[in-house]
Amino acid sequence: MTVGILALQGAFAEHGAMLDRLGAEHFEIRQRKDLDHPFDALILPGGESTVMAKLLHESGMFEIIREKIRSGMPVYGTCAGLILLAKEVEDNPACLGTMDIRVKRNAYGRQLGSFYTEQEFKGIGTIPMSFIRAPYIEKIYENTEILAQADGKIVAARQENQLVTAFHPEVNDDTRVHQYFLNMIR
Repeated sequence: MTVGILALQGAFAEHGAMLDRLGAEHFEIRQRKDLDHPFDALILPGGESTVMAKLLHESGMFEIIREKIRSGMPVYGTCAGLILLAKEVEDNPACLGTMDIRVKRNAYGRQLGSFYTEQEFKGIGTIPMSFIRAPYIEKIYENTEILAQADGKIVAARQENQLVTAFHPEVNDDTRVHQYFLNMIR
């Protein structure tokens, strides 16, 4: 099993370090030709969603990645990755639009609005959650399942092959969210 990590911008190295801890093979996707490398799943990291969307289009990777996700490839989006996957984004056009959720960008404010909490994640238990200029999920549709909430807001969800978190588990020591994703791949 090999996981591709979108490495255009954002916290991709931290995801790689987390996968290393779990013994999962992975590589970074930086340009169109990297998509020719065989992989079984994809991580869309945190960062700046509008920049990432622009780079996906400019690099010619947008349609290929969207089709892989639509065809069932497991994908995990954290923070900006969550925004990229959402079908609806408040005050912005959707990007990949593969997951039946509506998202509020920068919902917790700017960098100064960043915070840490510990909350219940369905099927895992109480986990650390670091929010950095984080979005939250305003609404879920269809077959989307709520996995975690913080302060009454939806901060993690799953729809079939797609997993999203508004927080950054890759910046903490707890490997359980990444293990959850690896279990989805199997």
